[in-house]
Amino acid sequence: MDIHRICAIAVLLCAGSAGLSPASAEESSSGIVGNQTVGVVIGGMLPLRLTEGQSSKLEGVSVHPSWQIALTNPIGAGWWSGSFALGVEAAFLGVAGPTGAYGIGFTPKLIYTFTSFGSLKPYIDGGGGPLWTNFNGRIPEQGSDFNFLVWGGAGANYELTERWALNAGLRFSHISNADTASPNRGVNYLLPFIGVSAKLF
Repeated sequence: MDIHRICAIAVLLCAGSAGLSPASAEESSSGIVGNQTVGVVIGGMLPLRLTEGQSSKLEGVSVHPSWQIALTNPIGAGWWSGSFALGVEAAFLGVAGPTGAYGIGFTPKLIYTFTSFGSLKPYIDGGGGPLWTNFNGRIPEQGSDFNFLVWGGAGANYELTERWALNAGLRFSHISNADTASPNRGVNYLLPFIGVSAKLF
């Protein structure tokens, strides 16, 4: 599946939540504290240069297996009613441009999932953590193999069954070494993604 199709699927699923009516209060107030979910998303990296010092077009594929646990039952009574979850995910980056490179890391994350739209569960999330790479000498913006990955985004899960769900969304990601080495101009990319998740408990 090419990057343009991934983008189209992510945008359609996220935008579709705007026209849905909220589900019943009984469904939204069901207890979910302690529910655990595992999943994986994959997407194509779209380069995003925000400063003049960021000359590289970082392109490639990013894969993120994850685990999360619900911290709260749904709070609130309107369309914004939702639940907080805490999780962690691995990051596997295969960079194809401007040269071949890789990144392996993990990021704790915080997720807020809107629970008022029935089987469609829009969410916003973000996280950050260490990223081990071979960027030094390959990616001119970064003078170190040890970096950090910080990201934030939005998406939606569509529940196929009580356990399984499809997932799509869009993230902004930033990689830098927090000035532990020079240069440290940073690289950014957008990640339209698709994936699947399963509830454990």
